[in-house]
Amino acid sequence: MPQLPNSADPGSHIECGSPESTNMTAWAAYGTHHLERGTAVPEVDRLAWGFWPTAPGVEVLGDITGRRILDLGSGLGKYAAYLAREHGALVDAVDVSPTQHQRATARYGSRPGLNLILADAVEHLRRADPYDVIYSVHGLAYINPRRLVPALATALAPGGRLVFSVLHTNSEGSGPSTTVAPRPEILPLAGGGQLTVEMWVLAPTLWENLLAEQGLVVEQIDVLTAPDVDDNPVACSLFQVRRPARLTSRPRVNQPPTPNGALGVGAILHGPEGVLLGLHRWGTRELPGGKIDLGESLKQAVVRELAEETGCTAREEDVVLLGTLVDEVGGVVRLTVAAVVTAWEGEPTDQEGEHIGDWRWFPLDRLPGELFVPSAQCLTAWRPDLPIDHPPAEFTPFAADPSATPVERP
Repeated sequence: MPQLPNSADPGSHIECGSPESTNMTAWAAYGTHHLERGTAVPEVDRLAWGFWPTAPGVEVLGDITGRRILDLGSGLGKYAAYLAREHGALVDAVDVSPTQHQRATARYGSRPGLNLILADAVEHLRRADPYDVIYSVHGLAYINPRRLVPALATALAPGGRLVFSVLHTNSEGSGPSTTVAPRPEILPLAGGGQLTVEMWVLAPTLWENLLAEQGLVVEQIDVLTAPDVDDNPVACSLFQVRRPARLTSRPRVNQPPTPNGALGVGAILHGPEGVLLGLHRWGTRELPGGKIDLGESLKQAVVRELAEETGCTAREEDVVLLGTLVDEVGGVVRLTVAAVVTAWEGEPTDQEGEHIGDWRWFPLDRLPGELFVPSAQCLTAWRPDLPIDHPPAEFTPFAADPSATPVERP
């Protein structure tokens, strides 16, 4: 199983002084505490989602034999080691704490099928090949969900499953928050003492909304309580989530465009890290592009829109027009010209005054959900095998085989 290179500083992508930085420091101290005590790392014989060895267990992951699995926030790696040992899974176990990673490596470093990785969870998700299953036992609440959930969505293979448990009610009886914000929680130490961590203890509906924004479907939520609820108020929530096997796309607004607004271009830039997509203020992912201005050619429009929205520059001779896509919205005929930019200069960045930003490269097997319909249509005109659902459009190619067009980053 390939392993991503371990970073010398796995927290280098975590903002200094942030809640996540606080958590990384706390868990490093936690691991140091147990290293100094010589605490043994256990071998487990079941997967426990709550804080107690009660149902459910590994069955919620589905059939994982030979599947590519990720344990996120794996800590000691005990559950990942169990899945590799007993269920034949190929497990990457990622944790950001150097001392917890040290303990896990000393105990399970030679376990077949297990790959222990020291890294920031979000950076690993952005760089790794897609996973069939991603799971986490209490780990996700230590990571800012605004940063985490988009990365989770793109790291799941189409049809893949995300299963995770998070704190629901703490030992003081405080229930989940109704806003996406961290709060201090106590991490007790064996033998006495405690550490303070920052956790996103969110209401299940908040988690569900955050996941749905990224095209993930929540199939089931269970609240797991202690066997004796009268004496122990602690509870956690168990989420079973799926990435649809096919992507969905958002329709355009049902309003007539302004004059000359019915003709537009969509620019496809594809490099080693994938295809370039930005985030519109309405929440959809889109290709660079837009309407044609009076007096300019199609290639000129591609070059102009690319520069205005991303800051990248290209030459007209490096624009390949693939063809036209024609559909109808609200009684108005819409025509989009799909284009491939084969060479460009600069790195995409947010541009002041533009409605689209957060430009990212998405591998073709990890395209996000909620694509803008014209962008979805352009992508399938370019690569008809991409698993994207969208309203039909009549495509008239300019090139004999658009999918064969060479697209390489200079």
